[in-house]
Amino acid sequence: MPKSEHLEPPLPEIVGAAAAIQEVYRLVRLAAPRPTTVLLIGETGTGKEIIAKAIHKLSRRASGPFVRVNCGALHENLLESELFGHIKGSFTGAVADKVGRFEAAHGGTIFLDEINSTSPQLQLKLLRVLQERELERVGDTRTVRVDVRVIAATNASLEELVEEGQFREDLYFRLNVIPFVLPPLRERRDDIAALAHFFLHRYGEVHKCPMPELSPAVLDALMAHDWPGNVRELENAVERLVVLADGGPIAPEMLRFGRPRYALRSIKGGKTGGNDVRSLIRNLVRAGLQSPLPAGIKGFHPFLVDGLERELIEEVIRQLGGTQI
Repeated sequence: MPKSEHLEPPLPEIVGAAAAIQEVYRLVRLAAPRPTTVLLIGETGTGKEIIAKAIHKLSRRASGPFVRVNCGALHENLLESELFGHIKGSFTGAVADKVGRFEAAHGGTIFLDEINSTSPQLQLKLLRVLQERELERVGDTRTVRVDVRVIAATNASLEELVEEGQFREDLYFRLNVIPFVLPPLRERRDDIAALAHFFLHRYGEVHKCPMPELSPAVLDALMAHDWPGNVRELENAVERLVVLADGGPIAPEMLRFGRPRYALRSIKGGKTGGNDVRSLIRNLVRAGLQSPLPAGIKGFHPFLVDGLERELIEEVIRQLGGTQI
């Protein structure tokens, strides 16, 4: 791409003008109209799902479904059922037939996030779908044909995993037709201000707050941070500023960077299961957490049970005055 060429973002929700992200724009426009398999490579929080959605929306399959599967979020057996479906009675708890995500994505696009976390056994089944465009539901012998475009994403080096014997080489070559490398935010610092203003307007509208201004001191602080969580971390930080400012000025001291000083074994390395996390949250609520529920509704907010995020834990600790767990 000539240095003088400047491409506009393929979709409004993609923000940035740095050289590395310009190359991503170019590849999106080249790959989107074609049915080719795409592999998105980048650290967590670099916007892989947004790019996958952009490819789908600009493709000939835009009117079809876009189905996302986080391959790292489920146990292998559950992931197989989630991807390929199952028939009634195929395993304990299979009380009815279930259509898998590949079938649900028929005529559209399936986005396999964190594909690096899949087992070699599951990788073999994914390889068959990519090669033959057919599958069997768990417990079934009937073959189902599917017409899907596959976009996969990884936050780890698949080449290294292949060398270590943890990822099938043949599947890697099938996925790596058009590789996209999404740069971390620390390598596109010139885009930080534009991204911050984009999220400022988004969350000003979401929370129905007057649009606050980002002072030079706040922008300097944002530019100086390394953003290990990438664009997702910046988005969370700006939303926090909008909420804390509540229509008033944003002060640099409202920014909170770095990892929290407390430790939660239940979200580090998977040492404890979901039930332990729920018990932890339940105990914290009893200890004084103000559960963010609408008036008149009792129980836990949905995000206290599923999709537990670090932001929730930070808020719990903040409300409890920084108590160590």
